[in-house]
Amino acid sequence: MIAPWQQAGLRYHAYNFYLRKHFGQRVQHVSVDAGMTCPNVDGTVATGGCVFCDNRSFSPSRRTRRSRIIDQVDEGIRRLKLRYKVDRFLAYFQPATNTYAAVDRLRPLYEAALENEKVVGLVIGTRPDCVPDDVLELLTEMARRTYVLVEYGMQTAHDESLEWMNRGHLHQATRDAIARSRGRNFGIGVHIMLGLPGESSADMMHTANEVARLNVDAIKIHNLYAVRNTPMAADVQSGKVRLLERDEYVHLLVDFLERVPETCRIERISGDVPKDYLVGPEWCLDKPAIRAAVDEEFQRRDSWQGCRCT
Repeated sequence: MIAPWQQAGLRYHAYNFYLRKHFGQRVQHVSVDAGMTCPNVDGTVATGGCVFCDNRSFSPSRRTRRSRIIDQVDEGIRRLKLRYKVDRFLAYFQPATNTYAAVDRLRPLYEAALENEKVVGLVIGTRPDCVPDDVLELLTEMARRTYVLVEYGMQTAHDESLEWMNRGHLHQATRDAIARSRGRNFGIGVHIMLGLPGESSADMMHTANEVARLNVDAIKIHNLYAVRNTPMAADVQSGKVRLLERDEYVHLLVDFLERVPETCRIERISGDVPKDYLVGPEWCLDKPAIRAAVDEEFQRRDSWQGCRCT
């Protein structure tokens, strides 16, 4: 049977397509900052954070002074409505680890984001080692009332790469978090990075096969890129770490997507940051060109997401 996104002429299951079908209209993410940190920043499992991470570059909310959650939501919606024809929003808890606190702190934060009537759900970015059972129960409770997607920072299936990036956990943590998240009514997403140092094409396809085995609901795929004031920036500038060229990335990305089940929603196919923060690669700033190149590669192969999923 042909999937609805294929019937619409798409080569992969774009998240925006899914949201339109699910909510009956366009839905936009509004980024909010709950003031969280991470266990590999505060010394619980490591210090210094991930080698690639500067939350100011990844998260619009961290480039402005943080205010109350409801005020962030209201202001974010006001700005987005000036740019897009959209009237429904998902509150995206984006910077840092947004389940890394006690339930009695998390509950009012999540509830505050839903106070605006135009917010139809929550997207919560976190780490797989930061979802104790009581937090999962809270997320389950929230999902009974509204749309909830929990995004785990898997990044890769390879422990050596996780150690290089100073994650402070191994891949088994992702397997465990996803297993304990099953059957709780909220969606399960993962973040993946392609182009990590030392990973071959075969290694990255192993990660794709692991994503397929885990059978998650959504995935964000990022190219490895370097931002200023991070440990990785110096390694890129010295030549110790090589970043992928655009054509390399597009080829790997299509290979990856061909191995991901057609039911999995693709939230993102590349990453970018404001130009002032970026060390490289420059090509990641042109997202329309990346999307066009990916479509062209799929068409050249006459393939689609999931066609090599086993």
